[in-house]
Amino acid sequence: MGNGASKERRSILIAGAGPAGLTAALELARRGFAPRIVDDSSGPTPAEESRALGVNARTLTLLSPSGVAERIIDAAQSIDCFRFHSGEKTLFELDPRQVSGRFSAIRGLAQGHTERLLMEALASYSIAPEWQTAIVASEIADLQKPEVTLRHPDGGMETVRPDILVGADGAHSVVRKAMGAGFPGEALEAYFYLVDFRYAGPIDTHFGDVSVLDPGMIGRLPVASDVIRYISTLEDFESRIVHPAAVAERIWASQFRVHFRHVEPMAKGNVFLAGDAAHIHSPAGARGMNLGIEDACWLAWLIAEGREQEYSALRIPAVKQVLKQTYGLTRLITMTNPLAIAARNLFAPLLLRFGPARRTLLRSIAGYDTPRPPWIDWAE
Repeated sequence: MGNGASKERRSILIAGAGPAGLTAALELARRGFAPRIVDDSSGPTPAEESRALGVNARTLTLLSPSGVAERIIDAAQSIDCFRFHSGEKTLFELDPRQVSGRFSAIRGLAQGHTERLLMEALASYSIAPEWQTAIVASEIADLQKPEVTLRHPDGGMETVRPDILVGADGAHSVVRKAMGAGFPGEALEAYFYLVDFRYAGPIDTHFGDVSVLDPGMIGRLPVASDVIRYISTLEDFESRIVHPAAVAERIWASQFRVHFRHVEPMAKGNVFLAGDAAHIHSPAGARGMNLGIEDACWLAWLIAEGREQEYSALRIPAVKQVLKQTYGLTRLITMTNPLAIAARNLFAPLLLRFGPARRTLLRSIAGYDTPRPPWIDWAE
């Protein structure tokens, strides 16, 4: 199925024009397909309302053949240091540039900006998302030959029968529900709160910071050259922020409850799920958007190879691993038991003095702890 003629004959519909859907479309277009991509929203994620910020080294490797990685590097904030401290005590520091491979472990760029770079690359193949076009929720009767109804902005309806249907339509995925898949998991009791501030004066955006307050935490991450995001488990955290310069604008604030859920299998028949439609988890470790982009790249390659039925079996182990890791990290920063907090503050710095532990953590942040993409030759 990998030859050019079959690519022209196979129709592919992608639901969702977020990072996973756009990446799937781009990687398929790069391989000679002409996918159709629809989204029920009015446009890409506004940069000032982007929850996802970190672009890791695995994603940059995957997006290098399309040329998007270089554009991300030009636009992103370089993060040269992660600092973890409790009060005045520094627990440990990490330098993302020390990870092996071509790229630093992680950079900071708002999800909306990443989406626009993906759309620019996709436009070179004369493909653009069809905005305000929704899949009308209904059960897909034949998963081998999926049939769905699209509702257009003018209210008109269209029935389509793609050879392959990709659901990259987020945590409340219509495609996932239509294929009859559950979304089991759990929600943590704690809420996370975030706020973005734009500053009037010069600020240092080349480091990330996590301060554990015993209990609770406040994290600081760069969004742009003059914007910093703060994220916390404490509702009153804004009163605790030490601003690095005069505040010019409080751009955006939000709160959310952390869920750990994933669907298994990630495909049924010729219907496939990627990104938040297939798995959601804590933002700890900045793996969410990156894992979805990874899903999309694997799926596009497998479709081109005629091996798409292997997709779920290849992706589920990586998804489970990332969910397990982010669950552990989240528990580590949200713990409230005084004895557990004391043990963490004592043993984490001791453990991370050793090279192997530091390398393991850096590889996780870089996304290098999931299987290497076999279609890319670069060493890690």
